[in-house]
Amino acid sequence: MQKTLVYIICLWTFLACKEERKVADVMIKNAHIYTMDTAFSKAQVLVISDGKIVEVGNEELEANWKASKVFDLNGAFVYPGFIDAHTHFYHYGMGLKEVNLVGTGSFDEVLQRLESFQKVNQREFIHGRGWDQNDWEIKTFPNKAKLDSLFPEIPVLLKRIDGHAALANQAALDYAGIDLATTINGGVIESENGELTGILIDNAVGLVKVPEMSRQDKIDALLEAQQNLFDVGLTSVVDAGLNRQEIELIDSLQRSGLLKIRVYAMVSDSPENMDYYMKKGPIKTNHLTVNSFKFYLDGALGSRGALMLEPYSDDTANYGLLLGEISHFKEAAKKLSEAGWQMCTHAIGDSANRLALSIYRDALHEKEDHRWRIEHAQIVQQNDIERFGKLGVIPSVQPTHATSDMYWAEERLGGHRMNQAYPYQSLLQSADLLALGTDFPVEDIDPLKTFYAAVFRQDDEHFPPNGFISEEKLSRQAALKGMTIWAAYANFEEEQKGSIEAGKWADITVLDTDLMQAGQDDILKAEVIVTFLAGQKVNTR
Repeated sequence: MQKTLVYIICLWTFLACKEERKVADVMIKNAHIYTMDTAFSKAQVLVISDGKIVEVGNEELEANWKASKVFDLNGAFVYPGFIDAHTHFYHYGMGLKEVNLVGTGSFDEVLQRLESFQKVNQREFIHGRGWDQNDWEIKTFPNKAKLDSLFPEIPVLLKRIDGHAALANQAALDYAGIDLATTINGGVIESENGELTGILIDNAVGLVKVPEMSRQDKIDALLEAQQNLFDVGLTSVVDAGLNRQEIELIDSLQRSGLLKIRVYAMVSDSPENMDYYMKKGPIKTNHLTVNSFKFYLDGALGSRGALMLEPYSDDTANYGLLLGEISHFKEAAKKLSEAGWQMCTHAIGDSANRLALSIYRDALHEKEDHRWRIEHAQIVQQNDIERFGKLGVIPSVQPTHATSDMYWAEERLGGHRMNQAYPYQSLLQSADLLALGTDFPVEDIDPLKTFYAAVFRQDDEHFPPNGFISEEKLSRQAALKGMTIWAAYANFEEEQKGSIEAGKWADITVLDTDLMQAGQDDILKAEVIVTFLAGQKVNTR
């Protein structure tokens, strides 16, 4: 009788405890979880309900919960969903429907890809992007003559990989009404011996208006782009420059449930956009934030459009390009500061960075949590690096730009300016954080390449031996923060994402590799096991 009573009491206790277990939607267990909280702590179990993280802890936590779905990760490595702090997501998607010229080793290869594309697609206007003359044996800009021969009647516009230069054939120039008399501020329409070469630089590229895709083609492109990003572990992107119609298409697809990736949209600088959004005010949904404007002060280093304090070493009459009137940028900064909007400015050359910082200084109010950003900050003099921290300006940088440009950057800058180039560690010391991105489609979408370039500053063959300007390497922890919590902070979103903490979105990236401990060669071999957005698996791998 006594044994029976003891058995009944134990059974009752077991059932009572079992009934007291809390119920969740998803449990992730048997994992190495980098929470990215302020203590940089680790955990083993993660509980999710209603798309948000409910509790994070050690193995004992598992006994307190039961879940509809349980993911046993068998020791895999869990990180906050990766955030790309500077992309052109919309245009990356549109580019998936056009000619891909990335990785072409010569202009002849460009022409071969064009012919192959046109045989299949039969376009009335051919648009491509991705060539980089710095990767070719002949490193000068191409000429339109061969394009004219191949496509005498069909307009062709081929944008350089950075989008700051393009080659147009004569049919495209005629389509846009461009001739030898055409001029544009902040741009170059190149000519030689009294004839147009077809090369357009910076603001001149926009003179050739590419015909709009159909709405359905745009939707298909964005959904394909989204899936590509989920498959490499990205859950949020900053789209650095969108017009109202593009933002509204993204918003409509998100509200319908088709587009799930979280987008922080910078509004492109234009009178129409400024007038509309200053009246409408910021937008904040679970998937879309519109709280900032994007401005372009200068062009790119690869096309010699970056605005420099001294002329280019390989083009001694050229200081680069200022892409607008200084008065325009100053007036916009004042208006945004007064209205509480974030200002994000493309500045690559040292002159552009100095100018941006001065414009910010004059417009901002002391002790204001403005989080204004400078995008790229590639060439910055030491005294201007210090101003980032003093002004509270966030450097938004792209580590793979350094490793893509390192083969030819010294030709542009000269050895005496290389200590000012891609100064990520110096900027971090000044500003206390960095937002890391890729600028895709200028670079690859893979965030692991961002991590690798930031930490090692080498290519995949370990060149150069000690890393490109090795003193500017980032620690592994800083690189990971730049892709998660610091990127979220740069968007005013650190309370919603960027770390694995209770109350935040369950946006999570799971890898088979420990980024904090793995060997250098293993970083680029790492694979995404699963990507979660709001606790739901979204990758296809």
